Amino acid sequence: ELDMEQPEEGSVSGIQEVIRILAISGSLRKASSNTALLHATSMLAPKGLEITVYAGLGDLPLFNPDIEGPDCDQPAPSQIREFRSLLLASDGILIASPEYAHGVTGALKNAIDWVVGSGELVEKPVALLNASAQATHAQSSLREILSIANARIIDDACRRVPL
Repeated sequence: ELDMEQPEEGSVSGIQEVIRILAISGSLRKASSNTALLHATSMLAPKGLEITVYAGLGDLPLFNPDIEGPDCDQPAPSQIREFRSLLLASDGILIASPEYAHGVTGALKNAIDWVVGSGELVEKPVALLNASAQATHAQSSLREILSIANARIIDDACRRVPL
């Protein structure tokens, strides 16, 4: 006897598909409101949505094109390889960043610099969050930077959430 039960909503052939989101906070502060916002988002995620908050931003070496590339005989540092793998394995990216000097943090810009040429963000859906109502410059700056990486920003998913 065949089981003719209907597949669950949001599944393919009865196999539940999980959407994997990599959440990146641009802040290195322990008490960061942006990091707290990402953790809250992760805890409140509905079934079928898995949000992983990346904690290695401060461990990434400063971007240096001489460390890897066609003229270098060694691979990128392990932290960069891990970061790139996490980006590739995700279905989308969620970025929350404070505003520093009318732009994004150096740590976040550094992380994006490492993947502009390697392509992990190409056509990757990205949503932007900010835990401050005054973060308009950070979001504008981040949009510009992500456009160079060919990321696909989902405007309807971008929010400023004053905490």
